[in-house]
Amino acid sequence: MKFFQFILLPFSLVYAFATAIRNKLFDWNIMKQRSFTTPIISVGNLSVGGTGKTPYVEYLINLLKDEYKVAILSRGYKRITKGFIIASDKSSSSEIGDEPFQIHRKFPEITVSVDEKRIRGIKKLQNTTHNPDVIILDDAFQHRYVKPGLSILLTDYHNLYTNDFPLPSGRLRECRAGARRADIIIVTKSSKVLSPIVRKDIKEKIKPKNHQELFFSYIKYGNFTSLTGEELKAEKIFYSSILLVTGIANTYPLEEYLGRFCDDMEIIKFPDHHSYTEKDVLKIIETFENIARKNKVIVTTEKDAMRLIHPDIINHLIPLPVYYIPIKSELHKQNKGKFNNLILDYVRKNSGNYKVH
Repeated sequence: MKFFQFILLPFSLVYAFATAIRNKLFDWNIMKQRSFTTPIISVGNLSVGGTGKTPYVEYLINLLKDEYKVAILSRGYKRITKGFIIASDKSSSSEIGDEPFQIHRKFPEITVSVDEKRIRGIKKLQNTTHNPDVIILDDAFQHRYVKPGLSILLTDYHNLYTNDFPLPSGRLRECRAGARRADIIIVTKSSKVLSPIVRKDIKEKIKPKNHQELFFSYIKYGNFTSLTGEELKAEKIFYSSILLVTGIANTYPLEEYLGRFCDDMEIIKFPDHHSYTEKDVLKIIETFENIARKNKVIVTTEKDAMRLIHPDIINHLIPLPVYYIPIKSELHKQNKGKFNNLILDYVRKNSGNYKVH
């Protein structure tokens, strides 16, 4: 434990005690949970950001959308609006949040909605013409007022929740024991090739309960994509210098990946879910212009791109070589079939087999 973590440990104990009491009140049915007839899948984590929730929400969408009417419900973190909103062609990241906006742009055929009150949001979805066959709750592991039919917990391969501490000395939103509520635990951002010894070691650390399934996944990167949607094949790219601009919790996988496409890399880091301003963009441009090399490019994440295409600032960036890297979460082959069947079986058994017409 680092020194600053040790200093903050008493505050973490108070925080852990408070969250434990809250969880017990739900467990004892003093604080009420609401169940719904519509199949509800929750995707979340114990830590504060950075485990790859959005790629897994997108994975579930791809798995289910051809057979079922899928709806996404998020709180819309850091949006400037309140209440229940269904994404439309006129929506922006500031209105519904960067993650829902990203999902809406990728999957315009499904219903993407936001509401800080999840119960209200679910009722609204059920009482509209959208009336989904399955609802995916984004970042809802701690939102216990809704009882999901299937709960998926994500944890970062490089920072397992078993090695972490509650806030503020660590990054956990609640005690590690909260993991027992999950039906499925997925270790994200692992290596593409994972040895049986490493799998066994992690399983011994996590100690999944009898009712839990443990899976492993890795990041799959897409092509360099411009803010206007043009793609470059990664195998044909190499730059003298890359300026990496991020406003996400963990950048290390992307830094490692981009290292193979350049001789040198500079990084500008903003806080997670940062709302970019004109001043920020001017700083990015100035830093880029001060890079002496000619063969240079600006790279950002897909989430950051959703915030950078805001009408007030995108015109500053259009003349520059700015690209984002889409990512997907891929389960290891020995995991994928079993995971997919767990999800599909749950939805089939609880949706009444309502198919998309």
